[in-house]
Formats: sequence, C-alpha cells, structure tokens
Amino acid sequence: MPARRSGVLAAWLAFLLACGLVISRAPFVADMSAFLPASPDPAQQLLIEQIQQGAPSRTLLVGITGGDAAQRAEASRALAGELRASGLFEQVQNGERDAWREAGEWIVEHRYLLSPAVTPERFTVQGLRDAIEDSLSLLGTPAGAAVKPLLGRDPTGETQRIAESMIPTEAPRMEQGVWVSRQAPRALLLASTKAAGSDLDGQARVLQRIREAFAPSARAGLGLQLSGAPVIAVGSRERIQHEAAWLAGSGALVMGSLLWLAFGSLRALAVAALPVATGVLAGIAAVALGFGHVHGMTLGFGSTLMGEAVDYAIYYLIQAQPTSASDPPGNGWKRWLRESWPTVRLGLLTSLTGFVVLAFSGFPGLAQLGVFSISGLVAAAAAARWVLPRLMPDGAPPSRWRRPLGRGLARALPWLQRSRWLWPALALLALGMVANSHGRLWQGELSALSPVAPAELQLDEQLQADLSTADGGSLLIVRGADLETALRGAEAAGRRLDQAVAEGLLASFDSPARLLPSQATQAARRASLPQPPVLQASLREAVHGGALEGTAMDRFLAEAEQARQAPLLTRETMLASPLGPLLSTLLAGRSDGSWTALLPLHPLAGRPLDTAAVGRLLADVPGAQVLEIKPELDRLYAGYLDAARWQAALGALAVLLLLAAWRRSLLRAWRVALPLALSVLLCLGGLHAAGVQLGVLHWVGLMLVVAVGSNYALFFDAPVSGAYDEDTLASLLLANATAVLSFGLIALSEIPVLAAIGQVVAPGALLALAISAAFAPRAATPARTTPV
Repeated sequence: MPARRSGVLAAWLAFLLACGLVISRAPFVADMSAFLPASPDPAQQLLIEQIQQGAPSRTLLVGITGGDAAQRAEASRALAGELRASGLFEQVQNGERDAWREAGEWIVEHRYLLSPAVTPERFTVQGLRDAIEDSLSLLGTPAGAAVKPLLGRDPTGETQRIAESMIPTEAPRMEQGVWVSRQAPRALLLASTKAAGSDLDGQARVLQRIREAFAPSARAGLGLQLSGAPVIAVGSRERIQHEAAWLAGSGALVMGSLLWLAFGSLRALAVAALPVATGVLAGIAAVALGFGHVHGMTLGFGSTLMGEAVDYAIYYLIQAQPTSASDPPGNGWKRWLRESWPTVRLGLLTSLTGFVVLAFSGFPGLAQLGVFSISGLVAAAAAARWVLPRLMPDGAPPSRWRRPLGRGLARALPWLQRSRWLWPALALLALGMVANSHGRLWQGELSALSPVAPAELQLDEQLQADLSTADGGSLLIVRGADLETALRGAEAAGRRLDQAVAEGLLASFDSPARLLPSQATQAARRASLPQPPVLQASLREAVHGGALEGTAMDRFLAEAEQARQAPLLTRETMLASPLGPLLSTLLAGRSDGSWTALLPLHPLAGRPLDTAAVGRLLADVPGAQVLEIKPELDRLYAGYLDAARWQAALGALAVLLLLAAWRRSLLRAWRVALPLALSVLLCLGGLHAAGVQLGVLHWVGLMLVVAVGSNYALFFDAPVSGAYDEDTLASLLLANATAVLSFGLIALSEIPVLAAIGQVVAPGALLALAISAAFAPRAATPARTTPV
C-alpha cells in the first residue's frame, strides 16, 4: 500500500496544482448580465448588449456637494477640465458652453447636410425671405445671442434648426454657468467613459482618476457623489469579492470549531478540510475552463459548497474508526468503503442529478453554478474516497463530545418517529399558503438579482432626476439589413414621431438620423443647393428692402458652394467628429452586418407614454418596434424564473427516478424522497409566511436542500432489524450542524442572491435531518453496515 498511497497523493497534489494554475490565469467578472439568457430574442439581445456595452454601461453621474454655489461651480469647472484632459472620457458635460464650442463649429460647417429644412424650396426667393425673417425674429429671444453672430454666415438659420432638434425637453438648471440640481445644493456633471462597460478594471481606473482629480476640492470641504452603471458594477465586484472572502473565512472558522469539538485533533481538522479545498479549487477551475471567466457570484457560491463537501470528510472520519478493540489497525477504510461509501456515493449521484440541469441552463450565470457544483462535489467526494484513507486509514478517534451527540440523536429518534404525522400536516398547510399566494410568492423583477445597496440606488435615482436622464423607460428600435436601411427607417420613424409630438403623445425623441442622415437624404439636401449665380440672384432679391440689405453675405454664398461640392458624411467621419460619442449611443451594429437605430422616447412630464398609440403610428415603418425597457427586462427575468422552475422540477424527477432504479424499489425510493419533498414544501411555506418573495437563487437553494438532505435520508433508509449506530448518528448530526451554520452565515450576506441561498438551505437542511429521522424505520440494522 505505501507505493499506491504515494501514487494517489502525488496525483491528487498534481491535480490541485493544475487547478491552481488554471485559476491564476482566469479572469474574474461581476457583470450581473451574466444572469441573463444566453439566447434571448432579438429585442432582449439588444437590451442585454446595451447593458453590457452600450452608452448606459459607460455613463457616470457626478454630484458635488458642500460649500456655496460659487465654490461648487468652480469645483465643477476644475473637475470637468481635469477629466477632459485625462483622455479617459468620450465626453464630459457640466453645462459649460465652451465645452460645446468645437461641436457647434462642426455643426455650422456641415449644416446643409444635417438640417431637415434644406429643400429646393428653401433657396427660392420666397424660401430665403421666409427663412431670414424667422432668423431675425429670434434676435429678441434668449436664442438671439447665438443667432446674431451667424446672420451673415447662416441667414437661413440652419444651425439653429439643428440645435433645436438636439436640445432636450428637460435639462438641468443652470447656475454660475454650470449644471445644478433643482432639488438639493449640488453641482452636476455627466461623463461617458472610453472604457467598455464590461471592462471593470478600466472603469475602476476611471473612478480612481475622478477621485484624484477631485482631491483638491475635497480638501476644501466639498463632497463628491458618484453613481451610474460603472460605479455600481465596480462596487458590486468589490462587494462580491469582500463577501466571498468573508463567507469563506467565517465559514471555515465555524466549521473548524465544530470539527475540533468533534475530533479534538488538529490533524483530523486539517484532513477534514482537504475535500472542501479540493472541491472549491476544482469547481473554480472547471468554470474557468468551461466559460473562459469566473463570475464573482460563483465565488460566493463556492462558500456554499463547503457546507456539503465537508460532509464527506465527516462521514469518513467518524464511520471509518474501529468498531471494537479486536478490529485490526489500518482496516477501517476498507470497512467504510464496503459499508458506507455506497450510501455516500448514491447521495452524491442524487446531488449531481439535480445540479446537472443547471449546467445546461440557457443562462450563463446559472450554468456556471451548475458546473461549479457538479465538478466541486465530484472532486470533494473523490478526495474523501481516495485521499483520506491514505492519510487516516482508521478515521479520527472520538473526542469526548462526539459520542454524546450520537446518543442524543438516538434518544430523540423515537420521539421524532412518533411525530411523523406532524410533518405532512405542516407541509399541507405550507402548500395551501403557497397555492393561495395570488402571485405574491415570486419576485418578478430583474432588480431581484441586484447586489446594490438601497442607499446607492436612491442616490442614482436622485442624480438621474437632477440630470433629467431618468425618463428613458421607452425605446424605439428600427432594424435594418445594413446601416443605410436602418437610417432610412429611423428617418421614416422620425416623421411619425414628429406627428406624435404634435398630437401631444410624446414630449420629444432622439434619433441617430439627426446626427447622421441616410446617404439618400444627404444627397437630396446637397442637391437642393443651387448653383452660385442662381443662389446669389435669389438672395439679392430676398433681402431687398429688408433688415439684411447691404449686409455682407459672401461667406454664406461661399459655404453653400463648398457644401454643394463636399462629400457626404459617413459613420466613420461622424465618429471622428465631436458628435461621435452621441452617435455611438444611438446605433448598434451586429456581426452579420445588420444595424439597429435606437430612438429613446421621452414622455410628457407626469404622464406615462402611451406605447400602444405610438406603436400604431409606426405600424407602416419596416423593422420598427417600441420597447418598454423595464417591463421588457422584467419579462426576460420572468422567463428566466420559469426556466429555473422547470429545471428544478426536472431535477427532482430525475432524482426520484435515480433512487427508484438504484434501490430497485419504488417504496424505498419514495421513503427517501418524501422527507426531501416535505422539507422543500416547508421551506417554501416558511419563506412565504416571512414575507420573502422568491427568486431564481431561492430555487438553487431548494436544489441544495435536496442535495444535502439526500445524504440524511439515505443513511436513515435501512432494513428493519436492529438499532442505528451512534457513530453514524453523530456523523449525521455533525454534518447537519456544519451545513446549518455555514448556510446560516450566508443568509446574513448583504448580497441578496447569496442571502437567498442561505435563507433556504439553513432551515431546509435542519428540516431534512429531522424529517428523515421521523420517517426512518422504527428498527434497523446499523446504517453503516448496510450495503446499498
């Protein structure tokens, strides 16, 4: 055996080293969109892409508090200047007009291709006269300061028409030359990062740069508020990493304390930790190899694996010890393999049967949890089966606390068995509560997956309201086989939306076609510009007798001719322009060459958007579809929840079929499955009574209840002819205590999705042990001597 022992340990160590190497090279992410479907419908796919890579994923909301208005304004200008100079941002806005000077000049230079008013009629004598009168009428308005310097260059007011189409219906209030909140003493900035939304390391560097740039103002007593998707994503990653480390550390401490009480030996304690470490490393490595990255939530879930993986060590270390003084030393592991390992193996198979459904889930995040669980449990059980016998062939000697645990459970068994009628009655009550929940049982919103603290969400809502970015609840998408088709569709949709604005259905909308008209529209506008002699003659007659007669118009004539000869704008030239960041937020390309134009719809203040009425106006626009973003995402999550319920049901059916096939008896399979079913029902009823709405991770927790509880039910399922062995009972009680306490810690997590698992498994594991004992045969041979 020494040579075989060395070979097994060498192979195990090599496996751990390989896992460590894979993990060291694996990227870790915390993007919650991993818990969205991998194969959604086209509309949902577009929303997911926007969450992952679109403008919202790169938008930062910044607030400056403290001091007086002048100090906040000065800090806003200083911060905006530093951020623009950093090269990390596509754009930084704080209301300063100078920041738009470059963009404004670019619009003036390309006004004849961008202005929707450019038609052949525009440059007739009457058309020029009407346009010039419109421009002159603006001189006495707040827009006059912008119009007057351009009269000789742009008398028809094309620049003003373009600017009007880009002005939002609601904008932040201006004070001291910068944006400020209408609700609180706060200066405001809006920034868009160059780093992709999924590049959390890049976003973390951006946030650090903002804090460094604000440091002088902070020393002066001003405060910095940051929100937006990058802040939430980076904060979520940090929170998940902190929680995973805290749960792993505290869980190890709790389990270590229990194992110390059980074994009273540092050596036994160290050996018991080996299956846990093996399982966690194997699980993370398998996920990294299968998915190319590891989600932070999977790491947090790794702490849940300890609650079951340690069971295998407990069963071996207790059940492999000699049963009498006559037992030859070094043979305890052989007896354990013969008598107890088949039961442990069947418990492992029932666990894997439930989790294999998760591994084939259409949701990458859920599939990661399935792969992690399967590979982790297999590795942990394999370590208990092959490694532990080489290290402690006769298990661990009992401490003074262990045998009393077994005797205590043995004395409780008769009472539990007499109360077996109580559990079905309670389960029926729980089933009635669930059946009469009237839809209140399930959490149907995507926010159920969010690890963001309520205070952070509140700040985000406040800053969005201050910056007037909170009304993006509806989106018109127009699909096209290519970019030109999508832009033409956006133009057609824009004409219908202009009608909706005129009818009072809509406040305003944004469109990529305003920034980049289709090639056909640009060509038509360029062709509308007359030859220089014709334009000069028409202009001379149009200004005759008017306020601009005698005003030099040479620049107007020269730029009109330049525009008539200039090339059309393309997406590439637009992206290189000052307006490129705006255009990139309104167009989404696909790998197949198709494009989608995004037209955010802004409802009237205080009125929800009538999407049905708007949809009717757009009925004849090919490829157009109105999306209500939050309901669409919630519908996506509801589909996710339905899929998880079906997967859980299939997993439960598979477990029942496995038990029936292995036990060769439907009655024995039912006897094992009944305590698990009752435990699940009681968990559902208890959570509903506590006012907890269930989500996807609660289903994962219920599957863990089945996985953990199946071990208890199998050990209690023994032929009738004797009494249960106290060591076996002690191992079950100790395994249950570690599961309940470790999952109880997880229930205290600040991350809702992890807390959901703990809230289910901690009471579920305790119920599974109690109900399995209650339905155990009233007399049986020692469980560990019963072959399976």
